[in-house]
Amino acid sequence: MTRHAVATSGETATRLGLASAPASAEAMAVARDIALVRESGAALHFRQVTTASGFELVRAAKAEGLPVTCGITPAHLLLCDHDVSDYRSYARLSPPLRSAKNVEAAREALADGTIDVLCSGHDPRGPEAKRLPFADAEPGMAGAETLLALGLGFVRDGLIDLPRLFTLLSTNPSRVLGVDSGTLTADAPADILLFDLEAPWQIRGAAFRAQAGNTPFEGLPVQGKVVATLKGGRTLS
Repeated sequence: MTRHAVATSGETATRLGLASAPASAEAMAVARDIALVRESGAALHFRQVTTASGFELVRAAKAEGLPVTCGITPAHLLLCDHDVSDYRSYARLSPPLRSAKNVEAAREALADGTIDVLCSGHDPRGPEAKRLPFADAEPGMAGAETLLALGLGFVRDGLIDLPRLFTLLSTNPSRVLGVDSGTLTADAPADILLFDLEAPWQIRGAAFRAQAGNTPFEGLPVQGKVVATLKGGRTLS
């Protein structure tokens, strides 16, 4: 269903003449994998769920007591398929941007706790891979350096509170991966992020530390800037 697809089926893909796949393809894959969890008892984390039907399946699995968790990126909570209307290859992602209805469902899933992890989706591509016709460009974005600021935007929108944000960014990812981290308790690894909650800045890919700075949020004004990062008690440059 998704072979050769570069966009989500809908008005935008049709108008632009882009090969597309229905959003239901995601739900079919989610349903299949949840069935395997039910049979095996194995824990399962969906890296990204981005559709209303996908979230419904995850909710039902959790209500059933199955060990299922899921993540999402800020891009799939803030952007929709209309954001590729100018063939903007920086907005070609995997999974592709969904319809506004699915974005609203994603925001509801964030607010009600269905989503366990807010991930960066950090998969940057160089200009030779992104500055191409939309269908030829590689999917991906630089997401690590915008994750905190965009996450703080959800706090300001009232979708989640600040402790919940850091559960999504730190505690839950550590738990899903089985990593001894993600808390500030005594004897825990001193992996600490210091940030200025109100510091304003503008997202500019050219200013990223990463060599590839392709971001669909180019030019967006945000608040919240990292001041220092400590890993194992050592300050990173």
